[in-house]
Amino acid sequence: MTSSGSEEERLEHLTFFIRGEEYAVDLHRVREVIEYDTVTKVPQLPPAVRGVTNLRGAVVPVVDLAIKFHGAETAVDRRTCIVLVEPQIDGGPGIIGLITEAVGQVLSLGADEIADPPTFAAPIRTEFLRGMGRVGKKFALILDIDRLLTVDELLSTVLAEAEVAPEEHAT
Repeated sequence: MTSSGSEEERLEHLTFFIRGEEYAVDLHRVREVIEYDTVTKVPQLPPAVRGVTNLRGAVVPVVDLAIKFHGAETAVDRRTCIVLVEPQIDGGPGIIGLITEAVGQVLSLGADEIADPPTFAAPIRTEFLRGMGRVGKKFALILDIDRLLTVDELLSTVLAEAEVAPEEHAT
C-alpha cells in the first residue's frame, strides 16, 4: 500500500440523486446549491434544458439530467434543488444549473477510492463520467461536467433566449 491517501491528494465531491442513482461532481466546480424555484421555459431549447432561472440578475440555463440520461424529467417536490456548476464552456467558465432530486453529501475520495468508468452497462454514456467513487458498498457516478452539454447545445440556449422576442414583424 502506498502513501497516496494523504490529505492533499484527496478530492472532494458533492453528491446528488437523479432517478434514485447517486451522482457526484468535483466540489471545486460547484458554485452553490439553491432551492428549486421558478424555471422559465424558453422555446426551441434542447429537451434536457428545462429553461432558464434568474440568479441574482443573471440568466442561467437549467438542465434536467434525468431527461438527458433517461428520457423522463425529474418530478419536482420539496427536496428538489438546483446545483449550480461551473463547466468550461468554449475555453472559459460558465454557469449551468442541474436539477436534482436531492443533494446527498460531500465525499472526500483518494485516488484509490475512484474506479474507472465501466465499459458496459452504465446507466449513462460513459463519456459523461470521470469515474466511480466508492460510497460504502455502492458507487457514486462522478460526472465530467465539461462534457454534459456540448457547446452547440449551450449556444442553442443563448440563441433561443435571444429569439424569444422576434424582431421581424409583418405590418
